[in-house]
Formats: sequence, structure tokens, C-alpha cells
Amino acid sequence: MSQQLRARRSNLAVPGSSPKMLEKAKGLPADQVFMDIEDAVAPLAKPDARKNIVAALNEGGYEGKTRVVRVNDWTTQWTYADVIEVVEGAGANLDCIMLPKVQTADQIVALDLLLTQLEKSNGLEVGRIGIEAQIENAKGLINIDAIAQASPRVETLIFGPADFMASINMKSLVVGEQPPGYDVGDAYHYILMRILMAARAYDKQAIDGPYLAIKDLDGYRRVAGRSAALGFDGKWVLHPDQVAAANEVFSPRQDDYDHSEMILDAYDYFTSAAGGAKGAVMLGDEMIDEASRKMALVVSAKGRAAGMKRTTTFTAPEA
Repeated sequence: MSQQLRARRSNLAVPGSSPKMLEKAKGLPADQVFMDIEDAVAPLAKPDARKNIVAALNEGGYEGKTRVVRVNDWTTQWTYADVIEVVEGAGANLDCIMLPKVQTADQIVALDLLLTQLEKSNGLEVGRIGIEAQIENAKGLINIDAIAQASPRVETLIFGPADFMASINMKSLVVGEQPPGYDVGDAYHYILMRILMAARAYDKQAIDGPYLAIKDLDGYRRVAGRSAALGFDGKWVLHPDQVAAANEVFSPRQDDYDHSEMILDAYDYFTSAAGGAKGAVMLGDEMIDEASRKMALVVSAKGRAAGMKRTTTFTAPEA
């Protein structure tokens, strides 16, 4: 998983132009709040959005949440000012910068260098601020392996579906327009798996993008369930009503979490000298081995990051 595994089941988008929404986000149970200066903010409102975000971060109230700011992409005239003003103003209270429309590794390197200079000049720990890379076009997907490796700051790879569809001229398929037997999710399967493979190969988290029909919670659960089943770590939420659904879908079930912790405890015991140094043993009716341990680690890590508490305890058998 990520070098710094943060809970990112629900990633709440909040426009930086709205102090009211920035304030409301503090009380919502989202794992991550990303304050937006990009698509959700009109060009004329971007300077004020930066100031709103700096004030909100410094005021606090986001305890327990990953605090992220999405800046504008490097092809615009706003990126450097976004980064400089936010990091100089509130760098100590910021966890990550989200860079949208990433197309090449050089764009990550440029952001890394700018962040390093800002951290040094503002007395911040160098390397503390992470980077979230949003993949939103064909070029970004083709270069995703290089993007994932471009900086140790990169923590997540994020799918941006709307811009991606536009970049490859994909038709927007909705219910009623789909060919017989066609699932619109099939159109995204390759893209999602490509992002996921790069994330896992280079020890990053993988985040699915937004579901725009904010009143369709059943649809949100269906789409979130698809990416969760593939192995994604979380999904964007555009409305408070989607937060609980994301947290539920991307959390292990309690019995799965308990079972994973039992496997880890049992494997540690049975592979030790006290447990007989065995590589494969029975845990109840199940045989566990090193492969079982690896699968259990994934579930356990997600459960711990989500703050889950186990309800079972492993007891070593009597000699």
C-alpha cells in the first residue's frame, strides 16, 4: 500500500470559493477533504479561493482528515501562484497537493522542486507535503508508470473520468442508450485496472473519481462497489450524502477485518519457535500460509486506516 497509508475511503470535494462549504466540511465524516482551486472555481474567483483555503487550513477543525488542496494544472497560468500562496500561507497545516491533468513525469518533478523550495524557505520539513496525481487524459495514462515513480512524494493516483472521456472522444453512455448486453462500466475497466496496476506496482493508493448524479445513491454505491471490488482504496464524493456510502463500500466488513487480524496473529505465532516454526497450519477449518498472510495484510491495513477495532482475539493453543 502507500508509503504513508492514509484513510482515503471518502474524498470530499469542496470549492475553495465557498467559505460556507469549507466550514461545513469540518463536521462531515469524510476521510479526506480536498479544497479545490481548479474546476470548481471560476477564473476570477481563484485569488479569493486561495485566501479562503489558507484561512480555513490555519483555523483548523479538520482533525482526523487528510487535508489536500487541488491546484490548477501546469498548462494554466495559475499553478505556481496556487502552490506558493497555499504552502507559504498554510503549509504546516497541509498534507498534500493534488495536481490535476498530469500528463508526464516532468510535471510531477516540477511540483516536487517547487514544494522543496517552499518547505526550505518556510521552515517546513522537506518532503512532508505529499502529491496526489490525477490522471485525466490518454497521455497521462500512457505515462502513468513514470508518473508514479517521478517523486517519493506521490501518494495517490486518481482517475478523472469526465476529462478522460473528453480526451479520448468517448461517448457518454447512460441508461437507455447502452447497446444490448453492454455495461457502461466495461468502458472504464481497462483505465481503472491500468491505474490500479501502477499504484500497486509503485506502492501508491488508487482513488476513483466522482459520480456526478449526486442524488442517485444507489448508482453511487454500484459504481463505488465496482472500483472497490477491483481493489481501489476510495472514491470522490461531491455531496455530503455520498460520504457514508463511500466509507461503507471501501471499508472491510467487520468479520473480514477480524479474520485478517486473526490470520496475522496466528501466522506470527505458528512461524515462531514457540509455535513450532511451521509454514502452513490450520486456523479453524482454513489452511493459512504466507499467501494468506499477504492477503490478510491488505484487509488489515484498510481496516486499521479506517479506525476499525477488532472484536476477536487469537489465543495460542496449549502445548
